Amino acid sequence: MNRVRKIVSLVIFVPLAIMLIVLCVANREPVRLALNPFQPSDTVLSVTGPLFLMLFLALLVGMLIGAVGTWFAQGKYRKQARLEARAAIAREKQTGSAPAKPSTNAVALPGSRM
Repeated sequence: MNRVRKIVSLVIFVPLAIMLIVLCVANREPVRLALNPFQPSDTVLSVTGPLFLMLFLALLVGMLIGAVGTWFAQGKYRKQARLEARAAIAREKQTGSAPAKPSTNAVALPGSRM
């Protein structure tokens, strides 16, 4: 299984790395990103850099916004998990014992050890 995972990751990541390197080499020319929509010629609110850097920064900002949005959206599930964990600990303290071990009512298969 580990060997298959290595092969799959190589098949995916090597072509991706090659494409990113080609993108970076092909887009080295500086471009100006104007942050003032009313006067794009204003150089005060503009950033100049290579196009591939602008693309990577846009991708990074999008990933961060998505991660923060997902984190906030899943907050209710994390809260529910915390409450259930606290309730389980409280029940365990009330009974004064460790959690019960699973019973071994399963039928043994031929060749298996039980």
